[in-house]
Amino acid sequence: MAADDAQLLERLLAGEQKAFKELVSTYQSAMRAVAYAIVGNRHADEIVQDAWLSVVRNLSGFEGRSSLKTWLLTITANSAKSRYKQNRREVLLDDLPSPHGTIDDDRFSSSDGHWLVAPFAWHQDTPEALLTESELRECLEHTLLSLSELQSSVLLLRERQGLELEEICNLLEISLSNVRVLLHRARLKVFATVEHFEETGEC
Repeated sequence: MAADDAQLLERLLAGEQKAFKELVSTYQSAMRAVAYAIVGNRHADEIVQDAWLSVVRNLSGFEGRSSLKTWLLTITANSAKSRYKQNRREVLLDDLPSPHGTIDDDRFSSSDGHWLVAPFAWHQDTPEALLTESELRECLEHTLLSLSELQSSVLLLRERQGLELEEICNLLEISLSNVRVLLHRARLKVFATVEHFEETGEC
């Protein structure tokens, strides 16, 4: 167990309210992404609430064999799977339409998957540049909402939460190849939105 986890766990076990607030603010979004992928938007918040109750009840039994983050996400995934076991969805790789479609694989290097030519380069801190970034962020959020539940969750768990692909596989109980496809297709749609915004300045 990492030193930061050990320190936070000690504070949690001591009943420090500030520690619980830190725990929730740090991991709530990742837990919701896991719940969303398994049960969908309608029940995700209920699952997360159930997971937090389970965390509080079982905190004293946490043995540190994994990180706190992995433990929390596993509890969330298990809560979702047990509650909605009979309604378990199969992984669908069919794409839903996104606002600006997608882009072709040939825009990327075959060796490392990076852009051959980057789509944009806004690095200035001018008011105009910051406004542009804010507008683009809104466009990207709109695109994320258009993705399938699994695509959106895999993308968020990988890009925002920094989970390894194998961790995502274990949490969502889908194969590594499916995770790769879901992530790749989601990224292509996000990149299409970026290119559209760069060309038109609009969502």
